Amino acid sequence: MSRERLYLSLGSNIGDRSSNLTAAIGRLDEMIGPHSALSSFIETKSWGFRGGDFMNCAAMYETDLPPLRILEICKEIERDMGRRETPEYSPDGARIYHDRIIDIDILLYGERRIDSPELRIPHPLMHEREFVMIPLKEIYR
Repeated sequence: MSRERLYLSLGSNIGDRSSNLTAAIGRLDEMIGPHSALSSFIETKSWGFRGGDFMNCAAMYETDLPPLRILEICKEIERDMGRRETPEYSPDGARIYHDRIIDIDILLYGERRIDSPELRIPHPLMHEREFVMIPLKEIYR
């Protein structure tokens, strides 16, 4: 199986945000392999809710792991770092966001298009979020 470029977005707005991002990247490196590119860390306002400012970045990996395995890894790291949020939705179906110690989203995985209840690639809201696009543009190739 050939290796493909995987782009992830990471964010944190609780505690030592930079250390949280660094710890998450270290775990991703252990579980996926060393990252091939890492953006600068940028500070942004919370999006979709009132909360503390976020520190965000994007990372690129080259991997042949299946997309659902990548999702499992991201969720495992979030849980291990203390994220306990269960997704909530308003009556109209809109996601309700909260502060979080770490958030890891799959943005792109090669040329793949996935639209399942568990996973959507490319990330459907990434183009609406500067906190995703600014770091992604820095490392995208």
